[in-house]
Amino acid sequence: MPDRPHSPDWIVEQPGLTAFALLSGLLALFVLLPYLQYVLFGVVLAYIMFPVQQRVEQYVRPTIAAVTVVVATLLAVLIPLVYTITVAVQQSLGVVRSIRQGDINVNTIENVFETNGYAVDLVSLYEANQDRIATGIQEITTGALNLVGSLPKMFIGLTVTLFVLFALLRDGKRLVNWFQWVLPIEDEILEELRDGLDQLMWASVVGNVAVAGIQAVLLGIGLVIAGVPAVIFLTVATFILTLLPLVGAFGIWIPAAAYLVTVGRPTAGAVMVVYGLLVTFSDSYLRPALIGQTAAFNSAIVVIGIFGGLIAFGAVGLFIGPVVLGGAKLTLDEFARELTGDPDPAQSLESTDRSSSE
Repeated sequence: MPDRPHSPDWIVEQPGLTAFALLSGLLALFVLLPYLQYVLFGVVLAYIMFPVQQRVEQYVRPTIAAVTVVVATLLAVLIPLVYTITVAVQQSLGVVRSIRQGDINVNTIENVFETNGYAVDLVSLYEANQDRIATGIQEITTGALNLVGSLPKMFIGLTVTLFVLFALLRDGKRLVNWFQWVLPIEDEILEELRDGLDQLMWASVVGNVAVAGIQAVLLGIGLVIAGVPAVIFLTVATFILTLLPLVGAFGIWIPAAAYLVTVGRPTAGAVMVVYGLLVTFSDSYLRPALIGQTAAFNSAIVVIGIFGGLIAFGAVGLFIGPVVLGGAKLTLDEFARELTGDPDPAQSLESTDRSSSE
């Protein structure tokens, strides 16, 4: 590839074209913003399904392969996902309704806490926080109504997701090459950034989600066998909690075990505790096996990226948020390395510590 001209000089020499390029990019961004989360969802699905696309292309043309993979994704991922979320929302509203109607025996729950050394007056807590609880229930109801009202936009958004998925599966390689050609960055730096972003995407989208999915399914099976109600809601909640480091499935199986004890099934509750611990500790083996070590992907980036990504990008921010933060760190690392000519001091310090410990 021929050497690129010096970017600042070229920009000064071509002010009109530079301004037009910036304006075009800004207008394109405005077009993408209303459905940005659906576009990003399509990018995530394309990253996951691209190895399948490559396998199918060995037998048919790329266009036919892309159509096949999109249809398979629609049938195997999107439709079950929408159905599962719908059932989970219905079950969560059912749990709230049961609490409001007094179907759950509060006195029994208080006795369980007292047996374990915790004196809790749930009635007093409810009365002291009644306004907040009412506000929360109202927000849940409003959110459900808004969800119903946004179904047409959601349908359009999912259509955008499918078209983005199809385009990236069929023309993904050409798009990556185009980005490398357009960006005024040296090829060697671009290659390092692409490798780093690929590791981040694998860790966040594939590895992290796979770990959360495996643990959610395992705990869901245990909940079904134990006869705990609202299993789909609890399984989805387990999936979300397991995405967060240091949180995991504790927030689900501990209340489930307490519920089993309150309904007069202490043995089932004890088994749930043992089974829940096994599911939780499986994280120590699953996460290193599926994710490995990525320098720009630590616990702080994961937690901040997930919560910030949810606000910035919607549900797909669960996966994109950590990648954005990790990608920013990689880019700043490359910028500082090129500017100073020195290696990352954190890596040098880590190597020094490792040598001293040996």
